[in-house]
Amino acid sequence: MDVRVKPVYRGIVILVLLIGAVAMCIPFVWMILSSFKPESEVTSLTPSFWPQQPTMHNFERLFTEMNFGGYLWNTLIIVFFSFIGLFLNAAAGYAFAKFKFPGRNVLYYLVLGTMMIPSQVTMIPVYLILNEMSLTNTMAGIVLPGMVNAFGIFLFRQFMTTIPNDLIEASRLDGAGEVRTFFQLIIPIAKPIFAVQGILTFIGGWNSFLWPLIVANDESLYTLSVGLQLLKGQYGGDFAIQMAGASFMVIPILIIFIFAQRHIIEGYTISGMK
Repeated sequence: MDVRVKPVYRGIVILVLLIGAVAMCIPFVWMILSSFKPESEVTSLTPSFWPQQPTMHNFERLFTEMNFGGYLWNTLIIVFFSFIGLFLNAAAGYAFAKFKFPGRNVLYYLVLGTMMIPSQVTMIPVYLILNEMSLTNTMAGIVLPGMVNAFGIFLFRQFMTTIPNDLIEASRLDGAGEVRTFFQLIIPIAKPIFAVQGILTFIGGWNSFLWPLIVANDESLYTLSVGLQLLKGQYGGDFAIQMAGASFMVIPILIIFIFAQRHIIEGYTISGMK
């Protein structure tokens, strides 16, 4: 390709990407702006892009007319225990990477094999097990099945294979036990993969929908995603409050992804290196 053509070609590519990015962002911006509009302005025959009469009334209605405060609390509980599960995934990945025990490879391949099974397939067996343990319609039944996952173990294991064994042996020679070595040596070294897994864990917990809907019969145990679905049913013709509910769900995810997308890409890159 001619050197003089390269800047033009690059400019065309950038322009096309910018147009695509703007086209992707317009629905989200419209949703967020509409959440600050009164219902009459949202349903107007000549809708305006910017709110003419900005109001927080739609967000207030989420917490007064619906139980969004309870949904938010339940979602935060799921996120909290998901972060506890993050350390369990890290411990399992560390064990698979640095410990030799009978059946290690077989067990690891079994863990990887579960990644090929759709989660919908295992929901009924897991539900039956929880039912036998009297954990259905409880927060424990919602939280426990998702605390450990094969994908998280895989990422941690791939990263921890890159940690030199000499560092671990030096820690043991200094008198540190396995628990102390893990928390004071391994976790600080594994900060990049903890960052990406923490972000993905938060997103997964924040968006949890299907499993809480299946396990919980009591509305007081519903999450924000389930509450948003109820909002669409109860306020099907009230578009302003629906926009507020959707914005309340999406804005935290957008903020986290915007500021942490670099860590997500770096984490995947590092975990794939041997």
